[in-house]
Amino acid sequence: MTPTLDRTWAGLVDDAAVFPPGDAPLPTAVEDHAARRGEWWSDLVGSFVVTDRAVPEVAQPLRLSVVVTGGAGGIDPALRLVERGGHELAGVEVALRDLDDLPGNARRVAAAVDAAGLDPESAYVELPHVADTGGWLRAADVVAESGLRLKFRTGGLEEHLFPHPHALAGWIDAALDRETPFKCTAGLHNALRHENTDGFTHHGFLNVLAATIRAFDGASRDDVVALLEQREAGPLLDAVDDGDLRRARRWFTSFGSCSVVEPRDDLIALSLLEDS
Repeated sequence: MTPTLDRTWAGLVDDAAVFPPGDAPLPTAVEDHAARRGEWWSDLVGSFVVTDRAVPEVAQPLRLSVVVTGGAGGIDPALRLVERGGHELAGVEVALRDLDDLPGNARRVAAAVDAAGLDPESAYVELPHVADTGGWLRAADVVAESGLRLKFRTGGLEEHLFPHPHALAGWIDAALDRETPFKCTAGLHNALRHENTDGFTHHGFLNVLAATIRAFDGASRDDVVALLEQREAGPLLDAVDDGDLRRARRWFTSFGSCSVVEPRDDLIALSLLEDS
């Protein structure tokens, strides 16, 4: 029998192997995802992330997080594709792109989720990096009022896609102020903040967990930013304990990564996950 993973880490990483920079061929990614089901650490991996356009090409039933490429109007068709393929739906992810009216865009997504009969807690709305924080915050209000969840982009193939720690701290605060769980995507392959081989400074998923729970407990913005900027494991782990990290998962639900092995290896190296 496969051992049960500590619930602190269960479902933390969504398998986004087909997305950059991994860009794994879909058949290979599907086979690898299915093959991991028998591994001792399999519960670390939550869903398989795929675009709605690629759902028909997923050759075996999987638990899917579907990135909807067509905006609010693409939600219902995506759900039909998932059902037709015999997959389990983990959730849908929709990016807001109407920068002139982010709140209105969020309302359209909320209406489409409701019309499709989808549990709003299964819908994650990605808010973009914008200068107009007023519109951003009003869109976050709509997401929260509709019972949807938030999605934050923490990296990518270009430097501007990596939010400054102050911006990320603000996003976390906004989610917590609205009692809205969130997930992250891109750039969080490793536990700790670091300079990556792509030349960019990457956030660490352990930093985000620690920052989330300390923000929830009332830490100042400067203290939250300091946790996001910490590059050494010792001081970061001194700031939180196992119970803190477990509580953080109530809010920071998961992150998508094109590698699920790197997060596993980092957790083992930090003695946070026992290699069975």
